[in-house]
Amino acid sequence: MEIRQTKADNKKLLTPVKKAMQQYRMLQPGDRIAVGLSGGKDSSTLFYILKLLQKQLPFEFELVPICLTLGFEGMDISPLEEYVESLGSSLYVKPTHIGRIVFDVRNEKNPCSLCANLRRGALYKTAKALGCNKAALGHHLDDVIETLLMNLVFNGKLGVFQPKSYLDRRDITVIRPMIYLEERTIEGIVRSRGIPVVKNACPANRKTKREEMKSLVAELSRRYPDIRYRVLHAIQNVNPGDFWNKCP
Repeated sequence: MEIRQTKADNKKLLTPVKKAMQQYRMLQPGDRIAVGLSGGKDSSTLFYILKLLQKQLPFEFELVPICLTLGFEGMDISPLEEYVESLGSSLYVKPTHIGRIVFDVRNEKNPCSLCANLRRGALYKTAKALGCNKAALGHHLDDVIETLLMNLVFNGKLGVFQPKSYLDRRDITVIRPMIYLEERTIEGIVRSRGIPVVKNACPANRKTKREEMKSLVAELSRRYPDIRYRVLHAIQNVNPGDFWNKCP
C-alpha cells in the first residue's frame, strides 16, 4: 500500500492527531512504540497515521506492530500481515489463549471487560519484551464518549480513560493519539485507502454493552449534531465545584 499524504489527510487526520499529541506530550524523539493491531479498522488506521507522521515529523521514532491471536477459530490475519508489510514493517504475532480463558475457563457473562484487560496486559508485556517504551492504542472520540456513558449507565460513576498514562507496574506509557477523531472519519479513510479489515471471530462481537452505547450516541448525534464535541469539552473542563461532596 502506498502511503500518500494529501491536504485532506492533514485536515481530517493529521491535524487532530497532532493536536492530541502536542496537548498531552505523547511523542518524543527516539520513542519505540508498540502498536496493538487487532485487524479492526481503528488500530489499522492508527498504524497508517503513525506511518504518515514518521514521514512528516522532524525527528525519528520507531513503530513495532503487534498482533495478539486470541485462539478463536476462523480468524485469518494474513491480510493484516500483508497490510503491515506493504507499509514497510513486519507484524509481530503473539499467540495467546485469552479467548479460551474468557469463554471456557471463566465463562464470563459479560466477557468484554476481562478480555480487554487480558489483551492490554499481554500487549504491554510483549511490548516491553520487544524493547518498547510506549504502546499506542486505537481509541477514537466515539470510544471516549461511549466509555463515559458506560461508566455512567452501568457503573454509576463519571470517568473515562486518559489520553496518556504511565503504568508504573509495567514501566510503559500508553498513548491514544486518535482521541480527537470521530469514528466516521476513520471509516472514511479505511474506504478511501483500501485498508483491510479482518473479520472479528469473537462470539460476543456486536452483542455488547458498548454496542448499546454506540447506538445511543448515534441517536443523540441525530438530535444534537455537535454532541461529541460538547461532551469532549465537558471532559476537558471539569469543575469539581459542580459536583456533590459528602460531609466527612
